Amino acid sequence: MTALAAGIRYMITLYTWATPNGRKVSIMLEECGLAYAVKTVDITASEQFLADFVAINPNAKIPAIVDDEKQCTVFESGAILIYLAERCGRFLATIGSERYAALQWLMLQMSAIGPILGQVHHFHRFAPERVPYAIARFDKEAERLYGVLDRRLAETEYLAGAYSIADIACFPWIARHEWQEIDLNNYTNVKRWFETVGQRPAVQRGMLVPA
Repeated sequence: MTALAAGIRYMITLYTWATPNGRKVSIMLEECGLAYAVKTVDITASEQFLADFVAINPNAKIPAIVDDEKQCTVFESGAILIYLAERCGRFLATIGSERYAALQWLMLQMSAIGPILGQVHHFHRFAPERVPYAIARFDKEAERLYGVLDRRLAETEYLAGAYSIADIACFPWIARHEWQEIDLNNYTNVKRWFETVGQRPAVQRGMLVPA
């Protein structure tokens, strides 16, 4: 619930833009029911390099959060998801195999799914010239990663068994499957998971942030 009503004191400020990495965090905030304010950082205008934001994230990347109540600043989307999960006691088991199941799929998203699909987006949509080698290379790896997800989701409803930060991390990237020229009908388990997660009201709200 974005805390937009008059009189609500924000506990958390989210610095974000309309990207998959940004939307991971807005989804998580909505799922946790935390009051938060949104400050847009327009990466198309290079606002992430302004001194005020670099003071929050030295790497000059969105998203980042400032939690005034806990006097804590966190950047890197995966770290933010872990922080919020532990803050709220939700979507990440505290001990045992369930915890590490969620963390390993979160790390796969951070190390492979995000970076590879981001390269697909770049070479298909933003590169100043077509680079056939790069397009073929990253398309092939994207298809492989969709296959990894599809095989996992043939075994379990969600990536870590129960709904977790791993699903929250992956969903906004899979939401851009059309950018990746991926037909979800070729990955029936991913499609089932994508539709299931996409029906969650908090996910729907989080995907609209920033407006």
